[in-house]
Amino acid sequence: MPVDQDGVVLPRLRPADVARRGVVFGLLGVVPLVVATSSISGHSARRDFLAVFSALGFFGAFFLVIGAGFWWLCVGDIRRLRDWSTLTTQSASATVVGPVFVRSGLCLLVLGAAAFGLYHLVNAAPYDSWLYG
Repeated sequence: MPVDQDGVVLPRLRPADVARRGVVFGLLGVVPLVVATSSISGHSARRDFLAVFSALGFFGAFFLVIGAGFWWLCVGDIRRLRDWSTLTTQSASATVVGPVFVRSGLCLLVLGAAAFGLYHLVNAAPYDSWLYG
């Protein structure tokens, strides 16, 4: 991979690529969520698990806003996590934190939305269905 004079990997990160990867990680995280949900036997315990897990969406939204703010502050110098060794000042760490928060925020937002939707499916499931528990 090509690097610039500071040792930073080129090309720089783009918001669309970071967002796409965060959403893909979130969608991949839905599979263990469904498996964990199906392993819980009681209906009320299953609903409680999904209700608590859906709160991750709020944390995801918070991380997304914070990450977008860091990205906006460092718009000319966005770095990958592997470029951590190229940081020379304490304030330069914001160039790495922005993409990390955006990616993790989108991942948590997708997981929280999936848990919220699954909560409503479990809540509306008929008594004798496998989704009921």
